[in-house]
Amino acid sequence: MGPVDYLCIEFPQGTLTGRALPMLLDLVDRRVIRVLDLLFVRKSPDGTVVALDGRELELSGLGAFHGAASGLLGGDDLREAGAILAPGAAAVLLVYENLWAAPLARQLRVSGAQLVAGGRIPVQGLLAALDAAESQDNAVASGR
Repeated sequence: MGPVDYLCIEFPQGTLTGRALPMLLDLVDRRVIRVLDLLFVRKSPDGTVVALDGRELELSGLGAFHGAASGLLGGDDLREAGAILAPGAAAVLLVYENLWAAPLARQLRVSGAQLVAGGRIPVQGLLAALDAAESQDNAVASGR
């Protein structure tokens, strides 16, 4: 197997339209990723968190993921998502295998290597760091 990642993507109230779903399907079709688990949740204004059945969402293309339930996502994940979601928001919890990295991961395991650390830099943090570096470069270039 390749490395397995998870995402919790929040959609403010009324913004879960499914417009990004074709892009997810494209990643699956090109065998970049394999969806292991997909769960939709909603946090009501009173704070109650519920899992949503895909049929409730009426999103075109969602049927391609029917049965994507490895059992990796459970009640704890639902509670954790609920703790971070804004009232009225919906979210998708996605667990996926990085198929593109499977051959590398396999060879590393055969060689006796093991992953000892990993992480992800949120895009907002990356953009802020790049903006700060650019501002600093501009200040140096202008002699400030």
